[in-house]
This record gives sequence, C-alpha cells and structure tokens, in this order.
Amino acid sequence: MRCCLRSAVALLLLCLILPVHASDFETLSRLLDKGFRISAEARLLDEDRVLAAIEPQRLLSPASVSKNYLAAAALDRWGPQHRFTTRLVSTREPDSHGVLQGDLILDGGGDPALTSEDLWRLVQRLYQAGVRRVNGRLLVSQWRFGPVECLTYDRCEARERTRHAYSALLSSAGVNYGNWCVNVAPADTPGEPAIVTGCDSQVAILAIDNGVVTRPDNSGTEISAVRITRDGRDVMRLSGQISTNAHPRDIYRASADPADQMALTLLAMLDQAGIAVSGGADTTQQAPSSEATTLAAVDGKPLQELLLRTMNYSNNYMADMLALNLVEAPRADLRSAGAAIEAFVAGIPEHGPVTLFSGSGLTPENRTSARGANALLDSLYHRPSLFPSFVATLQSPANGVMRFIRRGSDTFQRHVMLKTGTLNQPVTVRAVSGYFRTARGRWGAFSVLINGTDSTPYLSWSEVLDPLAVDLERMIDNH
Repeated sequence: MRCCLRSAVALLLLCLILPVHASDFETLSRLLDKGFRISAEARLLDEDRVLAAIEPQRLLSPASVSKNYLAAAALDRWGPQHRFTTRLVSTREPDSHGVLQGDLILDGGGDPALTSEDLWRLVQRLYQAGVRRVNGRLLVSQWRFGPVECLTYDRCEARERTRHAYSALLSSAGVNYGNWCVNVAPADTPGEPAIVTGCDSQVAILAIDNGVVTRPDNSGTEISAVRITRDGRDVMRLSGQISTNAHPRDIYRASADPADQMALTLLAMLDQAGIAVSGGADTTQQAPSSEATTLAAVDGKPLQELLLRTMNYSNNYMADMLALNLVEAPRADLRSAGAAIEAFVAGIPEHGPVTLFSGSGLTPENRTSARGANALLDSLYHRPSLFPSFVATLQSPANGVMRFIRRGSDTFQRHVMLKTGTLNQPVTVRAVSGYFRTARGRWGAFSVLINGTDSTPYLSWSEVLDPLAVDLERMIDNH
C-alpha cells in the first residue's frame, strides 16, 4: 500500500514538474537555473494545441509587451482608419477685417502623433478662414486629460529636469511627442559658440543655455543636453563641442508641461503666419463652450499608422496617449486608462487575470501571463477585419527597426513576428510575444515573460533571444 502511495505521489510530482521544463523550451528553460522567473507558452492557433510551456499561467511583468494589449483595445474601439482631430475654436466669428474679438481656443484632441507640421497646416487653415488678428488670448484646452499624474521615476523627474526624450509627460493637447527640439550647428570659426536654433521656428521657442563650442575640423562632436525648468520656464542647457565640418544635430528632450509647450509653439506659428494675438497664451483644463464653433481643424494619421509607429519604436508617449483616449470620461489618468484596457481583455475567452497600470508598460505593476498574452494574440488572429492591421505592427527580426532582435537562424528571423519589452528597475524584465509561421504554413503564437529578482544577474537580450530562437526553430521545422 505504501509502495502504491509513493508511486502515486511520484507520478503527481512528475506531472507538476513537466509543464515547467517542457522539452520544446529546453534551451530557454536553462534560465530557471539562474533564478529567473519565467512564464512561457507556444501554441498552434488552427487547432489550439500547446507545443511548449513553462508555468504559462504565472503572472509576471510584461514591460512593453503591454503595448500588444493597447493596440488590440484601440483597434477594437475605433477600427484601423480612425483619426484624431485637433481644432481651433471660438465663440466669436472674425469680422470683415479678420479680427476675432475674443479668445482663440485650441481644443486638444489627444492625437499622439501631432507634430509641428500639423500645427502649421492648422494655422494656415485659420488664415484661410480670414483670421488676421485675435483680440484676446490663445487658450490651449486639455480638458480630456492633462496634466496626467506621473507614475514612473523618469516622468516624475521630467517635471523639473531630464536628459531623455522617452520620459515625456502627457496631455491631450501635446505636440511633437511632448518633446522640445533644438538644432546645433557649428560656427564658421573654431572657438566660437555653436549656432543653436529651434527645429520648429525661426527663433528658438524655449530658452537656451548654449555651452557648445566650435572646434576645428575632425575634432569630434560630443554634445550633452539637459532640459531644466527655471523660474517656471523650460530651458535647454547644452555643453560640449562640435567640429566645424560636422553635420548639424537635432537634440530632443521632454518638456516639463506639454500643454504649455503647445501654447508657446502655436503662438510662435501664429506670429509667423501674420496672425497677431494680443492677449498672449495660456492653458486651461476647461472644455470649450458648447457654443464655440470650429474655425480650423486638422485630422491626424489613421490609427493603423499610429500603431505602426507606437509598436515598432515602442513609443511610450504614443502608447499612453492612446490608452488615455480609451477613457470615456474627461480628466483621465493612467490607471483608468489601464482599467479601460482590462475591460476589453475581460471579453477575451480563457485569458485569465491581467493588471495594467498603463498602456506603455513603463509601470512595473503591470501583470499578465504567457497564456493570457497568447489568448490575446489568438483573439486577434480570428478577427479578419483587424488582424492585418495588428500583425503589421509587429517586427520581423530580419527586417525590424530594432537591430538587437536580429539574432538566431534564418528560419527564426524570417518566420517570426514579435514585440519585445524591457525594464531594468525595480527588477530585470525581458518579455517577447508574437506570431510564427511553421514550415507547413501554419500559424502559431508564443509569449515569453522573464522577470528577475533582487539576486539574479543582469540579463542581456542575447541570453533570451538566442535560446528562444533555437526552441522556436525546432517547433517551426516540426510543424
């Protein structure tokens, strides 16, 4: 009896162990020996058959693989051809002399890819509508959302200073991805200060502290840039050197207040277009009056193009802007944006639990499982009207814009489409999720979430992609 009981216990333990070290993830599973936590699964989609798994229901941080959820929810809500509209409105009409007696209001439409070029087109349409002078203020309305509470260290720090572009803050009236841009060019004579101009105007819109010195030909170019906030105004502080024969450099740094950046940028463009604004510029969280009429409007790019940029470049600003737009009520924040995506996920069969504090994945509290991530991919695969737009946002290792994914055999590089996710704080996260096509042309989905602990070593992408490529190649060849 004891012998039978021992055999039964041994068999039960074996069944529990096998899913953790599934044979077809045998190369990748070696990271378990280094203390990393893994949730992984690969499956065929035409017969819902699991090919390999390592604790597939374990909840881990997906980092930027969270953007898969954002892309799916956005396509489900709006469809691939949706465009966000930015408007200039007023409760008054210009008189016969082109004078607008009242405030001109920019109604921020939440376009995550609104650029200076779009603003210039908007200003030209205002000019074409006959406006030549505004006897009032330029008001930038961010009533939909903004300023949005920062939930990550880099974004919180960017309210005062930043050395990065990716830490951009969020507003429904943002422009240029929440970044200032200045151009640094060499002077004609060594020893002279470099020539610094704005990328978007004839005169730099923000203040410049220029410490870049011009050096002789072939001296090398090294430029350090930090955007600080001083006396309530953004300042770009530059230092270093640029050679006389160097090409001009564009420098991007996140602004402290995207709506204020919009106000200053738009005011400068109105001035360049010959439209005077007597009352200066300001921002507001109030929505335009229901009696306001549209004087000029510009539509952004179709959603499928926005998602291509969001996903290919893992653009955190665009992802969180799109997520905030999913919230129906005004004054949206990142947690309510995550909740809107969670509500979409609740309708995906067999997904299981998911927690999303942002659409970008910058928030380390995000949680999902490999099985859940694959359930999402499976649901899009079975929606012919959305699948082409969704799968186009993923990268092929052979042709993707991110060079670090160009690893593994030719089979892996040309039969796989993926999205990666990376975090280094508070713990290491390396995540990858996407589709593969087998040698017989069958579709499969795979998701791998790897989280470190306080005691695990640094994990490079080569240590993840190289073994994953070996394991996936075997599945691709065998099916």
